[in-house]
Amino acid sequence: MDKKKAARIKRAKRTRMHIRELEVPRLCVYRSPRHIYAQIISAAGDQVQAAASSLDPDLRGENKGNVQDAARVGAKIAEKAKAAGIEKVAFDRSGYQYHGRVKALADAAREGGLQF
Repeated sequence: MDKKKAARIKRAKRTRMHIRELEVPRLCVYRSPRHIYAQIISAAGDQVQAAASSLDPDLRGENKGNVQDAARVGAKIAEKAKAAGIEKVAFDRSGYQYHGRVKALADAAREGGLQF
């Protein structure tokens, strides 16, 4: 594993330890060069309560892997969270910087009604 990825994983673990103390579901984001994925994981960390990604059939058609696609995924995860009865989450950016696609996903999820 290269140094850059190891540092990101170290940051992610530190954040997740803090989120565990909050005892709320977490909105976890994974970003690949082409796609973006979001999951809402239970407070215990043992169950995925909602998930959305740029690979979903209704989002995949116009997918280019950019900020607009991340915003669509954020809106979709907020919609699925509302359907599951989840309103408040902790945002887990998985060690990524809070800008670009990660920020667009978070902003769209907030506009969709999630609180974090």
